[in-house]
Amino acid sequence: MANIKIHVFHTGEVCVSPNLPFGGDDCNAIKASGILEPKDSRLWLPVSAYLIEHPKGRFLVDTGWARDMSPNGEFDKKAQIKSLGSILLYEVNQGRIPYGECIDEHLAKMGLRDSDIDAVLITHLDCDHANGLKQVKGAKRFLVAADEVKFAKRHPERYYKGWWKDIPLTEFHWNDTQGPVERSYDLLGDGSIELINIPGHADGLFAVKIKNEEGKYVLLFSDGGYARKSWEEMITSGIAADKKQQKESLAWIRNESLDPNCIESLANHDPDIQPHVIEL
Repeated sequence: MANIKIHVFHTGEVCVSPNLPFGGDDCNAIKASGILEPKDSRLWLPVSAYLIEHPKGRFLVDTGWARDMSPNGEFDKKAQIKSLGSILLYEVNQGRIPYGECIDEHLAKMGLRDSDIDAVLITHLDCDHANGLKQVKGAKRFLVAADEVKFAKRHPERYYKGWWKDIPLTEFHWNDTQGPVERSYDLLGDGSIELINIPGHADGLFAVKIKNEEGKYVLLFSDGGYARKSWEEMITSGIAADKKQQKESLAWIRNESLDPNCIESLANHDPDIQPHVIEL
């Protein structure tokens, strides 16, 4: 197999209560929302997305923010509320995306268009992962776990279907048995890109494991944890659909990250991670 490249992008930033990413096992949704906390206690964290250049195609993992939530390249309350479709979601997580950091702008700098993307892999449907789908609406496919679509329908307060309006989502069902709950999806049928269910934060959340012929791999664990310290110190996040499952998924992420074959293990919002390119 030829080399695989993974481009790590920052697609803006998100501003949240420290309890949302690092609230721990006893944190509840109200505390994680930060609604009752002073605004100056909040953290600005990066919003990552990834492009996998593989011999069998180009695959985009998540999309970050859409340009319409930050039309002038800076924080814009009115525009963000409209883009998110919810004042509540705005109160929980503010965002900004400087010029040049929207996912389609990153692709353009590489000489790529959205039509060059073979599939967008949506790890889950939270706003900072799916809001930017409209920026790459010309991609060939948009894959999301069927479990996540069901979960989103049960929790309309957390999701806004306008983020994927006119986007032809393809729901997939797990076809393999990797991961903490033995549910995964072998994207290409050769084990080189595996979408691995890591429930807890959301039912259909998946990590992406990219592996070469020598067994070396990169793990993109989305919001299974919010930073390296999440799995090092076993700190669960404040937003959880199932706290027990969340902790089990985080333990699996820890084991995978400590494996000698793991080249890099990346969370979507780790402030210590800078944009870079990984070669497998």
